[in-house]
Amino acid sequence: QVAESGGGLVQAGASLNLSCTASGFAVDGFGMGWFRQGPGKEREGVSCISATYDIPHYEDSVKGRFHISRDRAKNTLYLQMTSLKPEDTAKYYCAAERNFVTIGGPEGFIRDYRNVGVWGQGTQVTVSS
Repeated sequence: QVAESGGGLVQAGASLNLSCTASGFAVDGFGMGWFRQGPGKEREGVSCISATYDIPHYEDSVKGRFHISRDRAKNTLYLQMTSLKPEDTAKYYCAAERNFVTIGGPEGFIRDYRNVGVWGQGTQVTVSS
């Protein structure tokens, strides 16, 4: 399982760092990433990192503002969020998928949350204007 932390309430323009710690499995070999779901919206992929080489991928609306990284020694995934906007308000979920290549790599991971097998409970991020 994975567990997120680091959400909170911030003002527009602020930064926030999310963490996701895996337990019961090693993150090596798993593609991992972050999804978010705003009120009344579908769950959408935000960013992911490839299984082997930690190549990052980002949804267009967060490019240049969010940075994903992984610490294999700590079995932890991070999402650094800067220049936050009110439209970033959502519950953020950490996710992991063993069969990252089979599901279509980063596109398969980010574009369809149903491809992803391991989920956290989510952490709320609220950005006020």
